[in-house]
Amino acid sequence: MTTALETSGPFTLAVCAEMVFRSLPILDRLKRITELGFVAEIWDWTKHDIAALAKSGTSFSSMTGYVTGTLADDAGADELIRTAKLSIPVAKELNCPRLNLHGTGLDGQGLPIVKSEVVTGAMWLKARDTLKRIADLGEQEGVTFVLENLNEAVDHPKTPFARAADTIALVSSINRPSLKLNLDLYHAQIGEGNLIELCRLALPHIGEIQVADVPGRTEPGTGEINYPAIARALDAMGYRGVIGMEAWPSGDDELALSRFRQAFTV
Repeated sequence: MTTALETSGPFTLAVCAEMVFRSLPILDRLKRITELGFVAEIWDWTKHDIAALAKSGTSFSSMTGYVTGTLADDAGADELIRTAKLSIPVAKELNCPRLNLHGTGLDGQGLPIVKSEVVTGAMWLKARDTLKRIADLGEQEGVTFVLENLNEAVDHPKTPFARAADTIALVSSINRPSLKLNLDLYHAQIGEGNLIELCRLALPHIGEIQVADVPGRTEPGTGEINYPAIARALDAMGYRGVIGMEAWPSGDDELALSRFRQAFTV
């Protein structure tokens, strides 16, 4: 089988199993992703038969690393830590190296469970304290948590700490190997733009990069983002990690994955 590494030079290519081959059961989706030479990502692990996923032969790149909780209030932070602890054995069973976090839990429509009209200084300090606890937990358990940026304009309005600038500020202030960034360039394009320089700024703290095109959150090559140029820039910067396609196929699923691979083959 041809692997993502063999066809894409320095990057490992991952595909979100929640967003492709959706007419198939999850195990069949994972089988197709693996057959096509990609590693896989999942969202809420509580919705899956973890034992079956573990036996599927799939290589996993990331999964949601909590079930409920928030960064910036006492009760929410305690809940985030509690459910992060529940997620760690699942990640280990799946041999999944990264556990994804957000500023607050998201509902089935991607809307924040706890909306924030404004993010105060006290919330920033609490979020930093919560992430320090997360970094401690990750270090103790030998796993890496990654904090994902989101966008407020289209998908996740009123989510606290949504911008890439916010997640970079928080993660860099902790500066621990057990806490990294999940730098989502789809969200960053909507919220901030200047993607190559954003990657350069974030590079020391990146645990993974996720991609989709704008508008529509479809695969690379369908919108305004010049992903081949970003791929070349990342290669020149020395990035050697995971690029994850977290995108809805604009049409045929296999064509979408082919476009993704082509964009990140350097």
